[in-house]
Amino acid sequence: MSGKPARLLLGGTEVARYVLDPALDARHGPRPYLHPVRTLAGTVVTDALPADHAWHLGASLAVQDVNGTNLWGGRTYVRDVGYTWRDDHGVIAHTGWSERTAARLGHRLQWRDRHGTVLLTEHRHLAAVPLPADGPSGEASAWRLEVDYTLSAPDGKDVRLGSPATNGRPDGAGYGGFFWRAVSASPASVFSASASGEEAVNGSAEPWIALRGTGPDGRAYTLVVAGLGDGDRWFVRTAMYPGVGVAFAFEQPVTIAAGTSRQGRHRVVIADGALTRAVAAALAATAS
Repeated sequence: MSGKPARLLLGGTEVARYVLDPALDARHGPRPYLHPVRTLAGTVVTDALPADHAWHLGASLAVQDVNGTNLWGGRTYVRDVGYTWRDDHGVIAHTGWSERTAARLGHRLQWRDRHGTVLLTEHRHLAAVPLPADGPSGEASAWRLEVDYTLSAPDGKDVRLGSPATNGRPDGAGYGGFFWRAVSASPASVFSASASGEEAVNGSAEPWIALRGTGPDGRAYTLVVAGLGDGDRWFVRTAMYPGVGVAFAFEQPVTIAAGTSRQGRHRVVIADGALTRAVAAALAATAS
């Protein structure tokens, strides 16, 4: 159904590859994901199937608890028990294209439990947008990834989205939503308009956040992420691994009522170089 991975191109150059139907163990949460994503200079800024968390798949959309189904991968956090391997893993499956051009991809998906029952349907759009060379990034080259989606619950059944945090885990582990597993050859750093560091930024609702890292080629890069929805929070890790994301259920479960939809609109600027807070803020403003 999916064929070869799709690509996003700018000026004929591949800036991201989109893996639609990965041949993965069910415990890794099979789902479409972007990897590798590159800066305009060619530095890779995503990681997939890393040794520390094999179910981290580049940039993807995934939730650990969807009406009791694990669509994130890995062990499931069980209240008063902790992380436990369970036979509860589902799959997010590509079901058809709605748009496919060099710089834009649109497709339909189904979020399914382990029996194949459809929990949610989704329509997703991805776009690669060039940024002006004389823009706010100064001499650093940059482009923007746009991620838009609509998650729809079936008629007659509410869909509850949860996280390890809503299931009892402490320490700001409310992950699940749009997540970007970064790669960094040196310790990554994260900041927002008013705060710096993992502890200060994780769980916040700042308009944007930025992660600075070093690619496998030794060159610095910066990701500037914007687009929290109502009730969303930032999920950030730099000490254990480099990663940033939009968390749907950081503290409380979220319900998509039967027959209704939830929309998301996220923007990620992928820039060469270690950007300053001022430049990151200017790029975030263009993304909004």
